[in-house]
Amino acid sequence: MNLFTYACRNIWRTRQRNGVIIGAMAFAGFIMIFYATLMEGLLYTTEQNATVMETGQFQIHAEGYRDDPDLYKRIADQEAILAVIEEKGFRGAPRLYGFGLAAAGASSAGVQIRGVDVDLESKVTDVHRHLLAGAWLTEMDPTGVVLGRRLARILGVKTGSEVIIVSQGADGSMANDLYIVRGILKSVGEGIDRGGFFMVEQAFRDLMVLPEGVHEIAVRHGDENINLDNGTEELAGLAPGLEVMNWRQLRPVVARILDISRFSLLLMLIITYTAVGILTLNSMLMGVFERIHEFGIIKALGVPPWQIFSLITVEAVVQVVIASSLALATAVPLSIYCETHPVDLTSLASTSASIAGIALDPLWYCRVTVDSMVSPVLVLFIVSMIAIIYPAAKASLIKPLQAIHHR
Repeated sequence: MNLFTYACRNIWRTRQRNGVIIGAMAFAGFIMIFYATLMEGLLYTTEQNATVMETGQFQIHAEGYRDDPDLYKRIADQEAILAVIEEKGFRGAPRLYGFGLAAAGASSAGVQIRGVDVDLESKVTDVHRHLLAGAWLTEMDPTGVVLGRRLARILGVKTGSEVIIVSQGADGSMANDLYIVRGILKSVGEGIDRGGFFMVEQAFRDLMVLPEGVHEIAVRHGDENINLDNGTEELAGLAPGLEVMNWRQLRPVVARILDISRFSLLLMLIITYTAVGILTLNSMLMGVFERIHEFGIIKALGVPPWQIFSLITVEAVVQVVIASSLALATAVPLSIYCETHPVDLTSLASTSASIAGIALDPLWYCRVTVDSMVSPVLVLFIVSMIAIIYPAAKASLIKPLQAIHHR
């Protein structure tokens, strides 16, 4: 008995009802594949904003600096550390931090002053590409600064405006100077948006009277898929006596939200396909009762129960394969298109949205991955196979005499 041939014949014989079932499964598959790629894009963008835009994959600090960000807690031998980690495939960017008051006209705001090495920072983060207006820092313009988006709005400044900084230097003297707004960032994160005040490293040292040492070294590995735990352990061995943490340890709330979001995607798949499974179960039961006489006759002719069970299973597999093929054929091209042509939600967001302080891009890109393609199809297959167990068992266990006289 050729199970595949009989299964295709039975599907074609009731093609209208099976067509509805296949269409429902294909539509559900299309929706969930597209939704999975959208979620992958959102999660990937959020992770990139947390790492590539600001944090880096890893960070190195002096012991206790994160608990108490003191101006005097510094990494003293940053040049040696940068040279050592570079040999192991890492890229590092030293940073300096201070706090002060920024004023422009009649407005003022507390800021976190950030001194960065322009060349090295561009190798670790992409914040220099995330400008709303103006240009990024350059060593050729030591008085030029870049401000966070909300900070610029609070101070009422734009590119070319003058800003005064007042703080206290490392030697206890009054630190104050006049700077020109060179650029304004797009929304990056809550901290940078509200208080980010970027300047070149030497300008920071001159302002804060801090001739040596750095507060932080942001690190990124050449392999974007590096295991974070292994990378953290390796960096800790390269920087003894210093505190090394990866971005998931630095941003535990963001990491937890991303993990929960991935779990919620799987949950959504299961809920959606359970509804499809119920539809499949109903269809298969109808098909079984319509063919009770047929099953009774073939069982009377000696066909074993396992072959009847296998026949109904093959029918379900053929329907799932057809539905999955249709879903992939329609969802994949759309998802690939949306990788370069994002869903624009700018009109729905009057203000910038964020998750745990990480800015969300209103341009929602898809991200096509093997997992986003395979997971919906796999869940659809599993749910459908579970749904046909009862109809297949009922058909295979029915007694021939009862089936022949069934009405």
